Amino acid sequence: MDDIQNTDQPKFSAPGGNWGRIFLIGFMGCGKTHWGKLLSHHLHIPFFDLDEKVKEKEGKSINDIFAQNGEEYFRLAEKETLYMLTESHDDFVMSCGGGTPCYFNNIDYMKKKGRVVWINCSTQSLYNRLIKEKAQRPLIKDMTGEQLKNYIVKKLGDRRIYYQQATIILNEDELTLDNLLHQLSLS
Repeated sequence: MDDIQNTDQPKFSAPGGNWGRIFLIGFMGCGKTHWGKLLSHHLHIPFFDLDEKVKEKEGKSINDIFAQNGEEYFRLAEKETLYMLTESHDDFVMSCGGGTPCYFNNIDYMKKKGRVVWINCSTQSLYNRLIKEKAQRPLIKDMTGEQLKNYIVKKLGDRRIYYQQATIILNEDELTLDNLLHQLSLS
């Protein structure tokens, strides 16, 4: 899903100019990194994967951060990295972690500093993707299939209140690069 070699050119032509900061939010596995790379490539602005930047800053994997320091430490490092990147760049596309908007008023900060796009996927789609990627995801790596289903339903329910505050909400069935560009041009 992370391959940005898309031979189909979007029908919507992104006009030049200042795109500002674009934050992609949504549950883990919804495609934030995939769409973020496509969007940044098309707009010719930097792409940041917030989890990757936290890993660089901390010098260890997300799994190791969680295991050695706990989730609270990770969330603080995530917030610091979010603020640092945002304050040092005027234009970018950022793929945020699934929980990023839910802590430390990050959703309000992101809305103040740019546009927030929620990629809204069904629980079944999320399950189908995440069951294959469990080992790379610290919060779900030790779950059975049934536990994963229950986790997605519960966490998505808990996080929906934050995700719904996004500037733009795109359901997975209407998500194309054209539609994403069009929605951004209107916001």
